[in-house]
Amino acid sequence: MNLIYTFSHVRRQIAWAAGCLCCCLQLNGQVIYVSTRGNDKWNGSEKKPVASLVRAQELARAYGRDTSVEIVFEDGIYYLPGTVQFTGQDSKDYPATVTLRARHEGKAVISGGQQIRLDWKQEAGNIYVASVPAGMDIDQLYVAGLRQPMARFPNAQPGKQRNVYDTWVLDHQAQPNPEMDPLQPERIALWKNPEGGYVHAMHTALWGDMHWEIKGKNEDGTLQLEGGWQNNRPSGMHPLYRFVENIKEELDVPGEWYYDRSESKLYYMPLPEIDLDEAKVEIVRLKHLIEFNGTKENPVRGIHLQGLTFKHTARTFMENKEQLLRSDWTMYRGGAIVFNGAEECSVENCEFDHLGGNTIFVNNYNRYLTVRGCYIHHSGANGIVFVGDPDMVRSPLFRYGNQNYETMDMTPGPLGDNYPQDCWVDDCLITMTGRDEKQTAPVQISMSQRIRVSHCSIYDVPRAGININEGTFGGHIIEFCDVFNTVLETGDHGSFNSWGRDRFWTPDVVTISDQVALHPDMQYWDVLEPNVLRYNRWRCDHGWDVDLDDGSSFYRIYCNLLLNGGLKMREGYDRVATNNIILNNSLHPHVWVRNSDDVFKHNIVFTAYQPAVMNSALGESDRWGKELDYNLFATGQAAMRKFAAHGADAHSVSADPLFVNPGQGDFRVRPESPAFKIGFRNFDMTDFGVKSEKLKKLARTPDIPEIVLQIQDEVSAEYTWLGAVLKEVKGEELSAYGAKFSQASMALDRVPAESEAYKLGLRSGDLLLSFGGKEISTAASFKQLLEEYAGKSGELLVMRNQKEMVVKLAAFRGEMQPVER
Repeated sequence: MNLIYTFSHVRRQIAWAAGCLCCCLQLNGQVIYVSTRGNDKWNGSEKKPVASLVRAQELARAYGRDTSVEIVFEDGIYYLPGTVQFTGQDSKDYPATVTLRARHEGKAVISGGQQIRLDWKQEAGNIYVASVPAGMDIDQLYVAGLRQPMARFPNAQPGKQRNVYDTWVLDHQAQPNPEMDPLQPERIALWKNPEGGYVHAMHTALWGDMHWEIKGKNEDGTLQLEGGWQNNRPSGMHPLYRFVENIKEELDVPGEWYYDRSESKLYYMPLPEIDLDEAKVEIVRLKHLIEFNGTKENPVRGIHLQGLTFKHTARTFMENKEQLLRSDWTMYRGGAIVFNGAEECSVENCEFDHLGGNTIFVNNYNRYLTVRGCYIHHSGANGIVFVGDPDMVRSPLFRYGNQNYETMDMTPGPLGDNYPQDCWVDDCLITMTGRDEKQTAPVQISMSQRIRVSHCSIYDVPRAGININEGTFGGHIIEFCDVFNTVLETGDHGSFNSWGRDRFWTPDVVTISDQVALHPDMQYWDVLEPNVLRYNRWRCDHGWDVDLDDGSSFYRIYCNLLLNGGLKMREGYDRVATNNIILNNSLHPHVWVRNSDDVFKHNIVFTAYQPAVMNSALGESDRWGKELDYNLFATGQAAMRKFAAHGADAHSVSADPLFVNPGQGDFRVRPESPAFKIGFRNFDMTDFGVKSEKLKKLARTPDIPEIVLQIQDEVSAEYTWLGAVLKEVKGEELSAYGAKFSQASMALDRVPAESEAYKLGLRSGDLLLSFGGKEISTAASFKQLLEEYAGKSGELLVMRNQKEMVVKLAAFRGEMQPVER
């Protein structure tokens, strides 16, 4: 295995960073000035500035590659007529650079919008209408600097807890409400011409969202829809969490607007405080503001953006189509800033405000890029995205499902280097992303290598704060970050989330174990270097603080503070978690493979481990991982010893960890703490999140939970039936089975091969959904069904390997009995 960073790589990074700093400070380069009062026929001097970025770019190209150039933007807003493209022609040879900077940080705005002047006429009620130039496409509307919502139903109800689409309180048990359903025939009948509107809906399992454009009405009054491709594990529409927008008849609350393309008319119901005669009106046109378009052979090199504000890009949810390997995600390869074939470029101290799609997209071959000191907020989709070329992946699969091991390429590593590598996101505040697209993250990484994310504050987002899409190609470092208030509109996720659906992985854990036994290094063929999570603070109230899902392998997790949701590990290899503090929660081992080599030691935990489907592949020993030991349990002895039969915690202790000041978030332990006896070491509690003073003043911090010591051990009730052992499962544990959180049911924990249940076709890990078409939700409901079907035949619907299947049971008898404890 390679080290995460070789010495030569670290040396190059340090030298490059120092060189950039020196270049940015040098005073002997050329300076070109840009002003909203400038003229592109002028020479770009301070007294005769040019008016546009494109003209400044032309002037900068006139200087040699060894000459540094500064392009200085005076205060004002610069509406781009089209996307600005930097190519190899704009590059400089080290140590020369091109720096585009605001004279006063944050006061120069680069906009993909356009100001329009309208003659408003009042119609019925408080609705105003104005004609706009023919052929204009309006994706978003800003009035007096504020983004206004499209006419929609149900209306937005922003406020505390109104998290899903700004309308509903997230509830995994929520049921449809006809009064709020925009697709009721009675509702659709009210719309004369809905063409051009949109339907937005959450996934039925809340694994993100999907979007459709309305193309018209069918003869039966239903809608003609196009779309729904925005989730890589698609479903129908969620029965409750859905809404329509851009429907004229739904223009009914102040702030909403509707654009009639056919008549080139804009309808608007102004807010009470808006004076339409004076208010500035802006529309959004461009999807991309700046593109860096180079190649490996001729990269864009040495260009830096500093202190600028970027606004007004169009939403791209209908172009979010590309499958990202076997993850749940699809992707649109674009953003306000797109890097494609760039080296040693940076974006520093910039603000990204209310952009419609992705913010910064790092696409395919890029090296040594830095995003530092930026404030990213209210983006429609992702924050900072790193995505490589799937043609670099051996035996790629693009939809959740089984691997074909007979035809699989067994050569380790990628096929080439057309992917992001050695890039750095540092000291960034990223919040309120995913305003329009929910299967998104402030930092998203896929098919990339050695991406470093440090000192970022990330919160108030619909899904994960940081997402690693699959193992390819590893070596990422996540450090000193503060990530909380995540998974606010979705489910089955974490503040940190990863998948490991690489070549070795398939949904059946027994098959995984057998294949890796045949090829002992198979789990490292795609993830070449370990991913490291260190010195971070995580909090998730709707999932896990850290969620290593579906085969996530080769992780090093140490010195993290987990405030609420615990640590989940599922179906992977070689995860080492040491010296972490998991408050009011614990390790969640989900569906482990045989001989996983997982290590969990020197940690402080507060509850017994929370296993799910942990016996199907482990074999006779039933040993969990390589070593689960030397941990401190801030709970009773029973919780600590609960899984001793699985080789866990022979040397762990049960005791008060004696934190220094937990009420103030200081979870270092005092000198007399028993935690030192099991190998725990203190780590800094003051260095999470952004570090620059300007961002610290803006950033929030998570709520610190009240810790609960010496809690009662929570022992799940177990039952026997036909020689098998069953238990009730609900809530987050359902993730292990691939079921929705609303599908509380009974699961077969252990089905011995000699048992009657096994002979009937049942297996360990089966989730029992229904019997004879009647739902199974609790032990009581299952017991009642067993009594009803005693001596009869019936169909048992189960979830096995995350797929529903029917087991036909011949006539049988057998009562369910509680296990004596």
